[in-house]
Amino acid sequence: MRDSGTESATPVPELGSVVVTGAAGWLGENLLRTLVTGPDEIRALVRDEREAALVDVLGASVTAVIGDVRDPASIGRLFDGAENPVVFHTAGMIHPSGGVREFFDVNTGGTEIVLDAAKRAGATRVVHVSSNSPFGANPTPGDVFNEDSPFNPYMGYGASKFEAEQIVQRHAANGDLHVVIVRPPWFYGPWQPARQTQFLRTVRRGRFPMVGDGSQRRSMVYTGNLVAGMLCAATADVATGSAYWIADAEPYAFADIFASIREAFVAEGFPVTEGKLRIPRIAGVVAEAVDRRLQGFGKYSQAVHVMGELKDTIACDISRARTEIGYDPKVSIVEGMRASIRWCVEHGEAL
Repeated sequence: MRDSGTESATPVPELGSVVVTGAAGWLGENLLRTLVTGPDEIRALVRDEREAALVDVLGASVTAVIGDVRDPASIGRLFDGAENPVVFHTAGMIHPSGGVREFFDVNTGGTEIVLDAAKRAGATRVVHVSSNSPFGANPTPGDVFNEDSPFNPYMGYGASKFEAEQIVQRHAANGDLHVVIVRPPWFYGPWQPARQTQFLRTVRRGRFPMVGDGSQRRSMVYTGNLVAGMLCAATADVATGSAYWIADAEPYAFADIFASIREAFVAEGFPVTEGKLRIPRIAGVVAEAVDRRLQGFGKYSQAVHVMGELKDTIACDISRARTEIGYDPKVSIVEGMRASIRWCVEHGEAL
């Protein structure tokens, strides 16, 4: 194994031919920057020329393929020439601009197209990136999800990712692909989208709403930890169709998340505002009802959706990933948030 050179020093196994969807996305870019340290041949799906230019400069081993995960012809080009690849399917729609239908077109339909192409290419393994949303919120504040927890999809996104998991499991049951599912919760780390930078900025300035008393818990995962977990899933000797929660070591109370972000800012030399914008839990209940109503009409509001989830505990147990695939999250939330802040500074993001 070779050292990736990343802050978390993720060891990278020899994988041979690799295909990555969503390569210029938040997770995809973190994954590529780990994979490119070696001679592997990497074919990376991107959406346009701008993303292709960003991906191409990462190394000679990377070939950018412009296309859309919803388009079979694009995915055909992506796999063209890839011999028995390892596939990392990271592409997904989280906050659509065109309404609820996009969830299913990208997350469900796109997964089916990618897996069909992977099968034709003789893929040796597919690592499918799912989510916590097919499981909704924990039944009680003290509960955690494990791999045996029942599905309870939350809104359109959760339903689309649930359906994608069913497609993955059908391939596993048919024996035509070796697939492993990883289920990350909310992640954080460098190469983040604007919405995550805004989150950090508003927490630093005391403007992000604390719904309820802040005792509700969230599992989170640093992108470096998540990439390490994905590489474990790509190489571990486990049965096809296996699924694993990949998160930081323990869930965090929301109040502790806010405190950790402020601690990271202080450590990086930023002043912080200690005050909190407190909102009663009922505001989250109302937002969830509005969100459900909007999505019933096929519409989507990111702000309403996020507000509706802030009241909930969404926590998972990573014990099985530790035991079966050797996953061991190395980076703490303060260390990971500091890496995010440094990335923002280096890239001129206002904090």
